Amino acid sequence: MRELYPAIEPLVTHSIPVDAPHVLHVEECGRLKGIPVVFLHGGPGAGCTPTHRRFFDPDHYRVILIDQRGAGRSSPHAHLEGNTTEALVADLEQVREHLKIERWLVFGGSWGATLALAYAAAHPERVLGMILRGIFLCRDEDVAWFYQAGAHRLFPDYWVDYLAPIPEDERGDLVAAYHRRLTGADELARMQAAKAWSIWEGRTATLLPDAATVDFFGDPRHALAIARIENHYFTHGAFLRDAPLLAQAANFAAIEGEIIHGRYDVVCPIDQAFALAEAWPRAQMTVVEQAGHAASEPGIVDALIRATDRFAERWAQYENGRGI
Repeated sequence: MRELYPAIEPLVTHSIPVDAPHVLHVEECGRLKGIPVVFLHGGPGAGCTPTHRRFFDPDHYRVILIDQRGAGRSSPHAHLEGNTTEALVADLEQVREHLKIERWLVFGGSWGATLALAYAAAHPERVLGMILRGIFLCRDEDVAWFYQAGAHRLFPDYWVDYLAPIPEDERGDLVAAYHRRLTGADELARMQAAKAWSIWEGRTATLLPDAATVDFFGDPRHALAIARIENHYFTHGAFLRDAPLLAQAANFAAIEGEIIHGRYDVVCPIDQAFALAEAWPRAQMTVVEQAGHAASEPGIVDALIRATDRFAERWAQYENGRGI
């Protein structure tokens, strides 16, 4: 079983202004002349953590981690204005050009996989390959499964706490009910809703209960960004209703990729991964049998490290800037 690479610190950090008032926090780790890989975090709104640097061999990769609009150390925190999928795709291009990278490997999980697919559909010529985990197609039915009806039947005890901030007469559309509170003027109600929304995700993300995951999602700063930004995107169909990801598969069909998904993923059920694999024949799919959704689960870590190592071996001849 493969484990994460040892902890490393950034070689350089950047503050990159995009559309006002958004400023992105970007860090580079590993080897500056290595194979460029961009890490796309989940949520949307979860931000990057030091653990995310460790999925890549630092002797071979130039690892770029971007806190997306409103997330992590980007500013303004939890800000919704100008926060759309199209804007995030444009941000990736701006970061790539700022760092003078011709093409890069795209690595993303959950919402990060959604964004990776949207980016690859728009800019396939800039993508060396993709490693995607916990596929989230962000269709209305995928959001409804987790936030309205479906997953609640597996975790009825956790669901009670998710419902708690919402009066019974508003529970017919929970995403809309949460939206009113997460964007309202009542600060206490906003934070109560943010924690309930985010902790529901943290409790259900792993196959077995994991206190560290729940603590991350329950941290007030993380919870506010995760809940507000996720709810904002899901209220608007992830800004993908006019261009569903599977309908754009022809745009990224020629890109080499890997799909890694936990068999017992409740947040993003595995049928989404199978649907993507059918539409994207060049992708190799790995089902991790003893895992749920989280990237931190041992089987998921093992599969992701093996995938990044395989790409590193394949592209070793391109290091030091030759051919990338």
